[in-house]
Amino acid sequence: MTQSKTPNTAQPTFSEKWGGGAPHSKQSLRLWLRLLSCSTIVEKRIRVRLEGEFATTLPRFDVLAALEREPDGLTMSQLSAAMMVSNGNVTGVVSRLIEDLLVIRTTESADKRVATVRLTRKGREAFQKMAHVHEEWVDRMFAELNEGQMEQLMKLLASMRHSIEANPI
Repeated sequence: MTQSKTPNTAQPTFSEKWGGGAPHSKQSLRLWLRLLSCSTIVEKRIRVRLEGEFATTLPRFDVLAALEREPDGLTMSQLSAAMMVSNGNVTGVVSRLIEDLLVIRTTESADKRVATVRLTRKGREAFQKMAHVHEEWVDRMFAELNEGQMEQLMKLLASMRHSIEANPI
């Protein structure tokens, strides 16, 4: 019995068509998913705890943290760049923080469009309480890691970040 020779008309695989398929590509994907799952778990726990213990949100906490690092304040553009979000996202959060008397917004005399945001004393005190407890939460979540493991992870993540920045998609 002879077999007919029909041309292979199968569609190319994703890897064949778009590249990829490097020897470590599956491992890269697994690593990305592991990092994402760890980050998601930590973020979710922190969001829940901030809401439950301080009746606040992670974006509010992040704005307060950015302003804590800059005692002279930040412009709205600097704040959105520091948080890696749009000006519109920051504006809503800042407006609510102003209503709660945690931050103040002032305009420069030369250009009324440029607003600087600073923590109030109440905002600084509130953030310091939250930051202390936040640090304890993170410390507890990472309690199974010893100092050497943390240092090793930090070095590996620094290498990973360098690789990511050096190889844009």
